[in-house]
Amino acid sequence: QVQLVESGGGLVQAGGSLRLSCAASGRTFSLYGMGWFRQAPGKEREFVAVISRGGSNTDYADSVKGRFSVSRDNAKNTMVLQMNSLKSEDTAVYYCAARAAPGMVVRTQVSDYAYWGQGTQVTVSS
Repeated sequence: QVQLVESGGGLVQAGGSLRLSCAASGRTFSLYGMGWFRQAPGKEREFVAVISRGGSNTDYADSVKGRFSVSRDNAKNTMVLQMNSLKSEDTAVYYCAARAAPGMVVRTQVSDYAYWGQGTQVTVSS
């Protein structure tokens, strides 16, 4: 089992940047595929970015491509989401998630992930 804690959320103006971090503890971090998801008020939780165990494979939601970048450091048990050119529609609670991953395939469905952090609020003012 792995425990996840997000940090780095906050209030930022449109066009600004934020850097979210996810710290993992428990089982070996490199065994897990990781992802960022978000949930806005009244909406379902949605995929933002995912990264494979070793970091070689990534995938992004169309709405964030070219603006967000996901990375991980297995030596430090951390994953980072760099968010640039933020828009008001990026406002949401952002969640870090992990899935036991036998290979390098990335998954983008919420149901694929068994472990979740508590979430961090990102608010973008227009």
